[in-house]
Amino acid sequence: MSNIPKIVILGAGYGGILTALRLQKELNYNEADVTLVNKHDYHYFTTHLHMPAAGTDKTENARVSISKLIDEFKIDFVKSTVVQIRTQDKKVILEDGTLSYDYLVIGLGGEPETFGIPGMLEHAMNIRSINSVRLIREHIEYQFARYKREPHRTDYLTFVVGGAGFTGIEFVGELADRIPELCKQNDVDPSLVKIYNVEAAPSALPGFDPELVEYAMQVLTKKGVTFRIGTAIKECTPDGVVVGDNEEIRSATVVWAAGVRGNRLIEEAGIETMRGRVKVDEFLRVPGHENISVVGDNSLMFNPEGRPYPPTAQIAMQQGVVCAHNLVASIRNQPQKKFEFKNKGTVASLGKGEAVGLAFGKKYKGRVAAWLKKAIDIRYLYIIGGIPLVVRKGKFL
Repeated sequence: MSNIPKIVILGAGYGGILTALRLQKELNYNEADVTLVNKHDYHYFTTHLHMPAAGTDKTENARVSISKLIDEFKIDFVKSTVVQIRTQDKKVILEDGTLSYDYLVIGLGGEPETFGIPGMLEHAMNIRSINSVRLIREHIEYQFARYKREPHRTDYLTFVVGGAGFTGIEFVGELADRIPELCKQNDVDPSLVKIYNVEAAPSALPGFDPELVEYAMQVLTKKGVTFRIGTAIKECTPDGVVVGDNEEIRSATVVWAAGVRGNRLIEEAGIETMRGRVKVDEFLRVPGHENISVVGDNSLMFNPEGRPYPPTAQIAMQQGVVCAHNLVASIRNQPQKKFEFKNKGTVASLGKGEAVGLAFGKKYKGRVAAWLKKAIDIRYLYIIGGIPLVVRKGKFL
C-alpha cells in the first residue's frame, strides 16, 4: 500500500493548469501522485475566444494540447467529465471511473449566469469554450446565407450581444471587423447589418476607467456598434430580445456575455457557495476542508474594500501558483502562503489594432494598447509552454 499522497486537480483552465505545472516543477519524483482531470485533451485561452467566435481567427489558435504542456512522468492526465465530488470519502466520480484523493484542487470553470432572465439559457449562445465559439461562428455565417434566400428577414442580419463587460466588448469589436468580409462574400449591403450591445449597468466596461470607456465606445460606434447602456434585457425569445420598456429587438443571433457563476458540482458536493463560487480562506482552501482548494471561476475572494475580485485569467493564474506552493508545503509540513492578488493591469481588445488598457499605473489606448495585449498573451504562452509554444502560437495571438 503506497503512502504517497494523491493530489487530484479538476479542470485544466488557467488556475488548474498553472497548479499542475507548478507542482510538476516543485515536487520531487515519487513525492506525490498528481492527476489532472479535464473533459478535453486541450487547454484553451478564454481571453482569445472572442476572435474565433466572430470568425476573425481559427479555433485551433485558441488552444494547446495538454500533452504538450505536462510531463507525463510527473502528472497523470485523465480525459473525462466529473460527475460528482464526494468530500465525505475523498472521492471524485467521473463518467467512466472513480479517483480517490488526499488533496483536491477544484478549478472546473464557471457556467453562464443568466440572472433568471426568461429564455436566456434556451435561446442565447455563450462564449465559454472552443465548441461554443465554433457554433457561434458557424451560426453567424449561416445567417448571411439565410438572408440571401429570405431578403425580407433583416433579423438574420441583426446581432444582439448581452453584456458590455470585457467579453462582450471584445466580441463586438471582432464581429464589427468581420461584417464587411461577410457582406462582400454574400453580396449583402453592409448598411442592413445591425450590431447591438446591451448593458444593464450605467456604463460599458463597468468599473473601468471612464476616459478609456468613452474611447472604447467611440471606436466601436464608428465600427457600426449600437450601444444600449443602462438597458436591461427582460427576456430572450426565439425571435430576439425584449429590453427596457418592453421594446423588442428582433434578432436571430443573441450572444450572452454578461455573467459567470461557479459550478453546480460544488454546490451538489455540499460545499457552501455563493452563486456556485466558494468563499475560500486566505490560503485558497474551502472552510472546513483543509485538503480542498479552489481556484479560478469557482473561487470567491474579496479585495481590501470588501468587493469580490472579478473572475479573470490573471487572478486564476496567480491562484494556481500559490495553490501549488501550499500543496507542496502541506506535504512537507511547511508553512502555508497567503494569497495576495497583484493586479498587473487590464487590457480590452476593440478589434484589429485597437484596445484600451490600464497597466503600470498608466492608461493606454489605440495601437499601443493592442501591442500591450499581445505582449500579455505571449507572456502567458511563455509561462505555460516556454519559447517553443511562443514560437508556435505567438504569431496568431
